[in-house]
Amino acid sequence: MKKTLSACLLSLAATLPLAAHAVDLVARFDEGIGVQPLRAGPAPNLVHGVSPGGLPWVISRLTAAITSDGKIQVDGRGLLLAGGDNIGTNGGQSVRARLFCAGVPFDSDLVALDPRGDFSIGGFLNPFPPAPCTSPALLIVSGNGAWFAAGIPRQ
Repeated sequence: MKKTLSACLLSLAATLPLAAHAVDLVARFDEGIGVQPLRAGPAPNLVHGVSPGGLPWVISRLTAAITSDGKIQVDGRGLLLAGGDNIGTNGGQSVRARLFCAGVPFDSDLVALDPRGDFSIGGFLNPFPPAPCTSPALLIVSGNGAWFAAGIPRQ
């Protein structure tokens, strides 16, 4: 009995390192850029076909990691309006992360911004992104799909 239990535990312990390596990092982003909706010319500041929010937004800090099993973790701080009558507020917005791999979008769940513009997104992207994710781009978008901030890819 003891030998059988020991053998089972040993085989289980031997497979744990394999399971830990089965999930790879697909994309990582450190820091962020707020949106400036205006640009020279007739078209708005589109990113992968996504329109900007109607006013400028700033973000103090943004980190994000996405793994090959579709899991996403995003931590954002200070996503606030940088113009208009509600300057310095969160504008009552909720946001989601939208990862693009070769121009194809993958969305997270929607979360509310706290009064300071802070947010945390966890869970899984829908659908799962491919691994590898070529030309990764990360946007923080509103519930209606306008982008407010972008992640800076970590090389």
